[in-house]
Amino acid sequence: MATAEALDVRNVTTIGHVDHGKTTMMDALLAANNIISSRMAGKIRYLDSREDEQERGITMESSAVSLRFKVMERTPEGDPRPKTYVVNMIDTPGHVDFSSEVSTASRLCDGALVLVDVVEGVCTQTITVLRQAWQDRLRPILVINKFDRLITELKLAPIEAYHHLAQLIEQVNAVMGSFFASERMEDDLRWREERERRLAQKKDQHAEEVDATVNEEDEYQEKDDEDIYFAPERGNVIFASAIDGWGFRIGKFAHMYAVKLGIKEANLRTVLWGDFYLDPKTKRVISHKHLRGRSLKPLFVQFVLENIWAVYDAVVLNPNPDKVTKIITTLGLKIPPREQKSKDTRQLLSHIFSQWLPLSTCVIQTIVDVVPPPSVAQRSRIPKMLYPDIYEATVEPKNKLEEDLYSCNDAPDASVVALVSKMFAVPTKELPGKKKKALTVEEMRSRARAAREARAAAAATQAGEPTPSETSSVPLEEAMEKVELNDKPEETESSEDADETLLGFARIYSGTIRTGTTIVCVLPKYNHSLGPAHKRNKQHLVTAQVEELYTMMGRELVPVESVRAGNVFAIRGLEGKVWRSATLCAPSAGGVGDISDLTEVQDCLVNMAGVIRYAAPIVRLALEPEHPADMPKLIRGLKLLSQADPCVETFQQHTGEHVILTAGELHGERCIRDLKERFAKIEIHASKPIVPFRETAVKGVDMAAPKTPNARRGTIHGAAAHDLVKFTIRAVPLHPVIREFLVDNLAILRRMQQERKAGEDASKTDEDDRAAEEDENYDVHGDYIKKPNVKVEQFWPTLEEKCRQAGGEWADIVDKIWAFGPQRMGSCLLIDSRPGKPISLKQRLAQMKAREAVKEQDPLVASFDNYLETGFQLATFQGPLCAEPVEGMAYFVEALTLDREGVEEEQAHNRMAHLTGSFISAVRDACRNGLLDWSPRLMLAMYTCDIQASTDVLGKVYGVVAKRRGKIVAEEMKEGTEFFTVRAKLPVVESFGFADDIRKRTSGAASPQLIFNGYEMLDQDPFWVPTTEEELEDLGEKADRVNLAKSYMDAVRERKGMFVDRKIVEFAEKQRTLKR
Repeated sequence: MATAEALDVRNVTTIGHVDHGKTTMMDALLAANNIISSRMAGKIRYLDSREDEQERGITMESSAVSLRFKVMERTPEGDPRPKTYVVNMIDTPGHVDFSSEVSTASRLCDGALVLVDVVEGVCTQTITVLRQAWQDRLRPILVINKFDRLITELKLAPIEAYHHLAQLIEQVNAVMGSFFASERMEDDLRWREERERRLAQKKDQHAEEVDATVNEEDEYQEKDDEDIYFAPERGNVIFASAIDGWGFRIGKFAHMYAVKLGIKEANLRTVLWGDFYLDPKTKRVISHKHLRGRSLKPLFVQFVLENIWAVYDAVVLNPNPDKVTKIITTLGLKIPPREQKSKDTRQLLSHIFSQWLPLSTCVIQTIVDVVPPPSVAQRSRIPKMLYPDIYEATVEPKNKLEEDLYSCNDAPDASVVALVSKMFAVPTKELPGKKKKALTVEEMRSRARAAREARAAAAATQAGEPTPSETSSVPLEEAMEKVELNDKPEETESSEDADETLLGFARIYSGTIRTGTTIVCVLPKYNHSLGPAHKRNKQHLVTAQVEELYTMMGRELVPVESVRAGNVFAIRGLEGKVWRSATLCAPSAGGVGDISDLTEVQDCLVNMAGVIRYAAPIVRLALEPEHPADMPKLIRGLKLLSQADPCVETFQQHTGEHVILTAGELHGERCIRDLKERFAKIEIHASKPIVPFRETAVKGVDMAAPKTPNARRGTIHGAAAHDLVKFTIRAVPLHPVIREFLVDNLAILRRMQQERKAGEDASKTDEDDRAAEEDENYDVHGDYIKKPNVKVEQFWPTLEEKCRQAGGEWADIVDKIWAFGPQRMGSCLLIDSRPGKPISLKQRLAQMKAREAVKEQDPLVASFDNYLETGFQLATFQGPLCAEPVEGMAYFVEALTLDREGVEEEQAHNRMAHLTGSFISAVRDACRNGLLDWSPRLMLAMYTCDIQASTDVLGKVYGVVAKRRGKIVAEEMKEGTEFFTVRAKLPVVESFGFADDIRKRTSGAASPQLIFNGYEMLDQDPFWVPTTEEELEDLGEKADRVNLAKSYMDAVRERKGMFVDRKIVEFAEKQRTLKR
C-alpha cells in the first residue's frame, strides 16, 4: 500500500484556544469517513486517546489522522466527476502548557483551521497560534465554532448575532493585520539599510556617478495585504457548531437562493455578507445607502440566520412536532418518523442539520478550495525553512535539491527530504506487527482439532493402550518443547527496554521513502556551510535504516511500503539516533546504500530542523524512586520522556537530584504520570515544585548605617591569606534604565559570550559544540529571554546612550565594563574603576573580531584579575539571601593591591592553590556583603493569567486571585455577552493548584491560562523587623504580621539545606504545662 499523489493531498492542522472545539470537530470528519459512528461524534473525542485526556476533557498530545474524501468536480468539458482527496489532519492541544505541540505540528502542514469560540472570541492562545501559523506561512481558515451558544445560551436575536459575528471577524482580522504591519515595518527598515549600504558602496567606487545611481535605485515594493484577512464572501470563514454536527459557508446559501431570487450565484455570494439588503418591492439587492430610513434586515440575517434560528426554535427552545415536520419536508430531508418522535431533541437537531448543512462536507470543501496542495504550498514555505532570514515570498531554486523541494517532486530519482518534527512513544504491543491477530474460522477449527487429539493421546497413554501413529505423544511433546523455545526470546524482547517504541512524526517534502532503505539523518545542529567531512559536522550526521513506515489514524497505525512527497507519516528505525527532530535525506528512493563516505551524497543533505526554542519551561520537579534500587529505571525513563516530549528538559543537578523542567503544573502532572505508567513503570516521589527567584537590592528609606565607616554605601574592603592580596569593591543597585535594557537584550549577551569563548580558544575544537550545548541549557536557570530590541552591532552604542541617559557615575562606564554576570551573560556588571587603563570587555571583543593580538600584561596581575572575575561570577550566580542568581547590581572594583614578595614566596612553597581559593572566596563574600549593605529584595517569577468568567462568578475569581497574592491588571466585558475577561498577575510560587481552586470555587465556570512573564520585585525587605515606636505599638515586638519575603527566603534556604534563622519557641509567656 502506498500513499496518495501530492496533487490530491492536503495537510491541515487544527489550532485554537483550549476548549474551543478542535477535537469535537475532528470527530465530525472521522464520522464522515466511517471511522466512528455519527451518533458518537462529538461525544467520544476519538483523537484524545490518552486516559488523562479523556478524564480532563482536553487534548495534551497532537495526533494525526489521514482521511479520504470523494469530492465532485467539473471536468474542463463541464461534466461532473468524483475526485478522491487525501486530507492529513493534525489535531493539536489548545492549552498553553502544550504550545510546543502546536509548533511541531504546524511545521508539517500547509493550512490551518483556526477555531474560535463565538462567545469567548479571540483569547490569548488564539493569538499565539495565529502567530505560529503566520510565521510558518500556513494558509488559515477561520472556523467560528459553538454557534449554538448564541441561540441557546445568549438567546440573541438574529440581527444581534449578525453584529456579534461581524465584530468577531473584525477582531481576528485585527490580529492578522498587526502581524502584517510588524513585518512590513521590519521590511521597510531592512530596505532602507540595504539602500544606504549600496549607496555608500557606489560612492566609494566612483563618487561622480552618485546622482545617477540615486535615481536608478529600485523603489520600495509595496505589498498587498488583502489576501491575509478573513472574509465570509471569499470562502475562508466557516460558521459551525461541531457538537451539533453542522457548518456552512456563504456559498452554500448562495447556491440555494440563486435560483429562487434569479441572481447569479457568484454575485449573490459577494452580497450575502455585509450591509446589503433585499428591496421587498423591486426584489433587488441594495446597499445601506439606498435604505432611505427603512428598517430592512441584512441578507445574511434574512436568508441564513433566521432559518437556523427557526430550526433551533422548533426543535429545542419551543419543541413543536408540526413545525419540525414542515421544516423537514421543505428542506427535502429524509429523516425516519421514529427519529422525529424522539424525545432527545439534541439528537433530532443533529439529524436535521447533518443532512441539511453537514459539517464534514463543508470543512473538506473549504480545505480543498483554500489550502494549496503541497506542490504549490512548498514553493512559498520551503524557502522560509531553508533560509529563515528570507523575506521574499518565493525564490528561484539554486540547485536540483531545491528544485525537487519546491516542486514536491515524487519521482524515484528525486532527492528524498523528510522532516521529523518530533519523536513520540508508542507501546510496543500496540504496533501493527505486534498486535494479536484475530483468528480465522479455519485456524480456530484446526486449534480445536489439535486440542482434541492431544486430550485423546493423553487419555490413551494413561490407559496403557498403544496410540494411533498420527496422534502419537512424542510429536506432541516435541511440539510443546518447540513452543516453549519460541516463547523464550519473545519474553526477553518484551523486557523493560522494549515496552515503548519511539517513532518519528514526519512529513516528506520530496522524493519517495521506502521501507528497508538506508537514509541519512541530519541532526538540528548540522552546519550546511561546513560540509559533511568537517569534524564538527560528523557527529550531527547519522545513517539509519527505515524499519517501518506508517500512516497515522489517531491511535491506530497502518503500515505502508512507501510514502510519496507531500504526505505526513510515522517512521520507525530512528530510536537511539534522532533525539527530538531531524531531516531525513537520501539522493533517491533507493536510499544511500552502503556508502561510507557521506561527502558523495553532500548535494542531497539539508538541515531543515534547526534548533527550535519553545517557551522556557519554568516549573522544576525533583524526582526520586520510592525504592533506591529502581534508580536505573528512573534514569532510563527520564531519557525516554525527554525524547518523547519536545517541551520537557531533564537533567541532574550539582546536588545529584534528577530534575525535570516542565512548562506548567498540568504538563508536570502529565510527565510524572507518563513516567510512572509508561516509561519507568516504578513508584516515584516528586518534590514540591521548585520555583526560581532572583535577588537584588534597592535604596531603602531608612537603611542601617553603612558597614564600612567613612566610605560610600556598599563599599567593602577585603583581603586574602594574611593580607597578601587586598581589594576594595563597591556594590551599587543598577540604574533602572540600564537594567531594563540589559534584561531585554539577554540574548545578545549570550551570543557575545559564545563569541568570546570561541575567540579565547584558538584551536576552537569543541568550543562551538560546548557553546551550542550551553545555548540549549541556558533556559535551565529559568531565564525569561525576550526578543532583543536592538541589533547585535548596535548593542554597545545603545548601552552607551542609556548610560548617558542615566547620568551621574553611570555616564562613562561602558569602556570600563569588565564582565557581565551571572554566567557572563546576566544583568549584573563588574566595572573596573581603578586608576589607569581599565579592563574593557568591549575592547577585548573588538580585538578578537579584528584578530589582533591582545596586549600582554603582567601574568601575575592578569591571573588575579581572572580570579576576581571568578569571585564576581560566583557571587552573582548564588546571592546572599537564598543562593539564587542576582539581577540588576553593579560592582565597582576600586582597588586591588598585591604583596608581590609574599605571593612569590607562596609560589615557591607551592601554596598558590590556598591563596587563590581564599582570594576567590573573599571576593565572593565582599560582593555578597556589598549587596546586603543596601536594602535587599527578592524578585518573584510571575505568570500573567487570563480568566474568562461570567458576572455571577466574578467575585469568586477575584477572591481566589487575592488569596494567592495576585493582582488584577485589567478587566473588560465582552460586548453582547455577560462574560468578563480578567487579566491578573500571579507569582509562580503561589500558582500551584490555582486552576483547580478556581474551577472548584466557580463550579467549573471559569478556567485560567497561565503564561510566564518574567520577574517582578517583591517590595519587602526580608530582614525587616519593627524598630520605631509606631511600628512596635502597631505590631508588637514579635511583628504579628508575617514577613512574606522572609517566608519565601526561608523556604528556599530550607530546601537547599542552608541555615535558617528561625525561633523555635515563640510567645514563651503563653506556654503552659498540660495536665498529666
